[in-house]
Amino acid sequence: MATIRPYRASDLDALYDICLKTGDAGADASHLYRDPKILGQVYAAPYGAQEPESCWVAEDAQGVGAYVIGTRDTHRFEKRLDAEWWPRVREGLADPGTDGASASADARMAYVIHHPSKTPRRINEPYPAHLHIDCLPRMQGIGLGKRLIDTFLGAMRDADVPAVHLGVGPRNARAVRFYERYGFHLIERLPEPWNTMWFGISLRG
Repeated sequence: MATIRPYRASDLDALYDICLKTGDAGADASHLYRDPKILGQVYAAPYGAQEPESCWVAEDAQGVGAYVIGTRDTHRFEKRLDAEWWPRVREGLADPGTDGASASADARMAYVIHHPSKTPRRINEPYPAHLHIDCLPRMQGIGLGKRLIDTFLGAMRDADVPAVHLGVGPRNARAVRFYERYGFHLIERLPEPWNTMWFGISLRG
């Protein structure tokens, strides 16, 4: 049985590992990246580094195998990343100088690091908080995902956050079904090159 607990600084390597091993639309992306940390530098590690109080992990006898990470205020979080996170991870990382649509996976992530996108105001104003959740295969299909999201949303309610959003690629059909079953509703779907489905859930009423 996995235990959910608050994130600790010593869990950082686990965030990188889980992000990579679920980074190909829910499947293992290890074969896609030469740098095993570059994906996590975008989608996982910033949360542990910048807002650890909004992060939780699930741990069993084999160690940490899942997380739910996020922020109470997306706009403020992105400003902090611009000031504190992105400059640090850019050091020694060349800007590929293109959006990387046909480049390697590493180059595409390097582009994101040098040119991070911002969540649209139409999303982050009515749904100010956001989350990411990933579980290794041994922690899937046992109800853990719901428990993790329950934990995150409970903390957001306690912080008087009105609503939460998340983004997911449509290729990750299992995740889309999970969010819909949980009670998230589709806010909008962006076509290529964004290829993102925005989901939201209200924490009031």
